Amino acid sequence: MPNFWDNLKKPILALAPMAGVTDTPFRQMCKRYGADVIYTEFASVDALCHGNTTTREMIAFEPAEQPVVCQIFGSKPELYYKSVKILEEMGFSGVDINFGCPAYKVVKSGGGVKLMRNLNLCAELVQAACEGSSLPISIKIRASIRHDVNTRDKVEGEDELDKYECVVDKVTALDLVNKIKHLPVTTIMLHARSYEQPFDGEPDLQMVKEVRKIWPGILLANGGINSPEKAKEVLEETSADGVGIARGSWGRPWIFQQIKDYLATGQYKTLTWDEIKQVLQQHAELALLVKGSYGLIEFRKHLVWYVKGFPGASELRAKLVQVKSITEVKEIIHRPNPLTY
Repeated sequence: MPNFWDNLKKPILALAPMAGVTDTPFRQMCKRYGADVIYTEFASVDALCHGNTTTREMIAFEPAEQPVVCQIFGSKPELYYKSVKILEEMGFSGVDINFGCPAYKVVKSGGGVKLMRNLNLCAELVQAACEGSSLPISIKIRASIRHDVNTRDKVEGEDELDKYECVVDKVTALDLVNKIKHLPVTTIMLHARSYEQPFDGEPDLQMVKEVRKIWPGILLANGGINSPEKAKEVLEETSADGVGIARGSWGRPWIFQQIKDYLATGQYKTLTWDEIKQVLQQHAELALLVKGSYGLIEFRKHLVWYVKGFPGASELRAKLVQVKSITEVKEIIHRPNPLTY
């Protein structure tokens, strides 16, 4: 199967995977506004292999979203082998392995960034995925995770994982990349923060630069990229092939086009409130179309993000988090005296 990554123009702008955020309505909006590749929310390999309907519905996509990469998590190689076959049949362009999620539920089950403490298992999971399908396999990792074998708590399933354990004080992205670089992985997205610093503080761009030295494949820098200026700074400093945008896209799916414009011309358009209202309404209509009335309830968090940063937005947010219909959304955002920056 062709590797779609080879056909993407650099720098690559990716919508990074985010649980509870990167559903198909939001992915479609980001694609409209310049995202080159988009990732789904992460899907459990156990759920995929057991035919879980909810999981399949969660990762369902429209052809216009392509190329779409499905991110998976879990700790059993045999399920990775089976899962990638399922995802290939579903029509995904690629599969991404989650070695970076810091969420308690995922870490407790032995998945996500927890796996970075088990480099041998990481390699087995990657190999199983590569052998199970002809789809291009990518991985998402973090800068580091500390490993204190004397104080850390046992978690469910860890007895099985112990045979793979790497007994070190800290495992870094360099350790993981060195462990898997002989395998046919196409792309690495590196969140340049540690497990202990999940979303706050300045990203460790030096780690991205160090990984760049040893990784010849596609490298996407991720973490703290919330403006066109920041994207340019990260690309220039790290020599990464692109960036993964996560929280920087919340309420701003147009950030991808802004980055492209800024990289090309040194300028980009700032949307007016009237223009933002149009995008917001399009997104709301998509959520309703795809998921029905429940989609609008899920969409409330996006509504809050769209109005963030406006003077007096607190009153507007209080109303938006209670909307139950598209009519209510329109009535609220089209009220007199629109907010301005």
